[in-house]
Amino acid sequence: MSVEIDLKVREKFLSGMSQAACTVNVVSTDGPAGRAGVTVSAMASVSADTDLPTMLICVHHLSPAAAKIVENGVLCVNVLRDDQSYISDVFAGRFRDEIGDKFACTEWVLGTTGAPRITDPLVAFDCKLLSSERVGTHHIFLCEVRDIHLSQRGSPLIYANRAYGSSSRIEGASSLRTAMSGETAKLAIGCFHTFGPYIMPALIRAMGSIGVRLIEGDHRRLHESLLAGESELALIYDFDLGENIATQPLGELTPYVLLATDHPLADQSEITPEDLATEPMILLDASPSRDYFTGILEDAGIKPLVRHRSTSFEMVRGMVAHGLGYSILATKPASDMSYDGFRLVTRPLAGKHRESRIVLAHRADRILSPAARHFVELCRNRFAEGLAA
Repeated sequence: MSVEIDLKVREKFLSGMSQAACTVNVVSTDGPAGRAGVTVSAMASVSADTDLPTMLICVHHLSPAAAKIVENGVLCVNVLRDDQSYISDVFAGRFRDEIGDKFACTEWVLGTTGAPRITDPLVAFDCKLLSSERVGTHHIFLCEVRDIHLSQRGSPLIYANRAYGSSSRIEGASSLRTAMSGETAKLAIGCFHTFGPYIMPALIRAMGSIGVRLIEGDHRRLHESLLAGESELALIYDFDLGENIATQPLGELTPYVLLATDHPLADQSEITPEDLATEPMILLDASPSRDYFTGILEDAGIKPLVRHRSTSFEMVRGMVAHGLGYSILATKPASDMSYDGFRLVTRPLAGKHRESRIVLAHRADRILSPAARHFVELCRNRFAEGLAA
């Protein structure tokens, strides 16, 4: 009976701790025992008022890094930026089939203790080990901070709800009354950065007095935002969302070819993939767009000649307008001009191609709030009116 109770408590503990947001850190060491590194979330300050500041880190005893930290006596705690999740994944043991040496995933410098430090983390604490104690499955390392590297840019990579996320500023309430009444509460909505300007302003206006906190980004950013609970809903393309995400189809966007007015192909009523075989391409280099657009040509046996790449939708339009190449896009703004006033033309892409399906996504295990349900209804109505046609 007691074992069953203990197991229930353990599961509740793990579930509860998964809700506690923390920074993502890679702990690295080098010395007589050799080099090693591991991703950890359990890191905390102990005191800034000892002779030198002290902090603690917990490392699983089965990690090869644990024994090497003890023998080397030095370690560096690299606090990752929100664009460095791949480093965390590598040192957590993922991508084993892609990389033999974990340290090859980024650049390193030696700290004052001799422990290796990532060249550009958000923060790095170069430490000497003071003591080690095994509690259950983990070593608790008490460390003395000898040196600190502070970055001049970036935000911390956060882990919560078993997914990566990033920090965002939240404005405090103007008074306790407004805070307790819920007047400052906002519905957090993620939106894909290319079609966001085409869809969201009208929807936010239609929400009326219900506040909206907008989270913009590419597919990875929005997917992680949903999993981490940062956003309740996301307008996103239906690509590789996984079983943890529930979706409601809204509309489809048909791919087309974007050209400068004086492009040789601009006089054609439609363009085939074969027409683009020798033409330079301006690629929207954002996930999942890059693979979708190049895949359209590759499915037709055409290898795209990518001359320029940009993660910015308007930068791609601007480069096309200046005659640097064509692009394949799905979102079609009302304006046929680039930011700097050059005209653009669009032409249908001949053939049958997989359309980009826009969905409204949310975590499958979450019950939507009344504000979120209202937004869902607004989205359905907007798309039913042909907003994404």
